[in-house]
Amino acid sequence: MAKTNETTTISTNMITSGTVITGDVSCESDIRLEGTLNGNLVVKGKVVIGGTGIVKGEIKCQNCDVEGTLEGKITANELLCLRATAKVMGDMHVNKLAIEPGAIFTGLCNMNLDHEKTTSHNGMAKKEELTAKKA
Repeated sequence: MAKTNETTTISTNMITSGTVITGDVSCESDIRLEGTLNGNLVVKGKVVIGGTGIVKGEIKCQNCDVEGTLEGKITANELLCLRATAKVMGDMHVNKLAIEPGAIFTGLCNMNLDHEKTTSHNGMAKKEELTAKKA
């Protein structure tokens, strides 16, 4: 009986420089953008926005490296890395964040992905403090 070597290869989708996509994109594997995306991006793997890459929309992914430009909210369940050439204008919700010197970031950063529970917990604590002060 012959053995077959079944190898699972995870492919990386590539949007090359000069390509412009308008609309939402979702993919099961990693993606590298060197072109322009005007829309939302949902990826189960890693997103790399290359040096010539531009994303105008929301990104949801596991990990992300930004070398180019992002205008919109990003949610990275694991690690978001802003390289020295990155320009990010928008809010970030991440588990871990790495920012190289030279990166530009304008927006809010929340390093607690469970931000709704944190907000309601903090609100409850403040309410309890006010009640205690009144008594």
